[in-house]
Amino acid sequence: MINVGLLIIRLVVGILFIGHGAQKLFGWFGGYGLKGTGGWFESIGMKPGVTMALFAGLGELIGGILFALGLLTPLAGIIIAGTMVMAIAKVHGPNGIWATSNGYEYNLTLIAVTIGIALVGPGQYALDALFF
Repeated sequence: MINVGLLIIRLVVGILFIGHGAQKLFGWFGGYGLKGTGGWFESIGMKPGVTMALFAGLGELIGGILFALGLLTPLAGIIIAGTMVMAIAKVHGPNGIWATSNGYEYNLTLIAVTIGIALVGPGQYALDALFF
């Protein structure tokens, strides 16, 4: 059953990150696309905004795809955790821990999940199990 549990965790987290990346890159799922996200990034001091939005979106999209597939899982965990560290540093950190105050509670949870899976492995139902 542990392999099914790991699959569920990877699919949910990975697919949600794919969605967040698509919001930033393409404006899908209610996102603002590169221009809109880039403008917001500029407003919080991340310059050049469009380039930073591109990096964030690609990190979320690629990290999410790899994580969901269980392919290069340690790399996927590092990519996703890295985007969450930036979210804490640039947006949520000053608000404290609790999500009710727009804090970093959720980001920290995602870091723990992705690094935890990267350390224990993606399970039997993963491309890593097939290739490595």
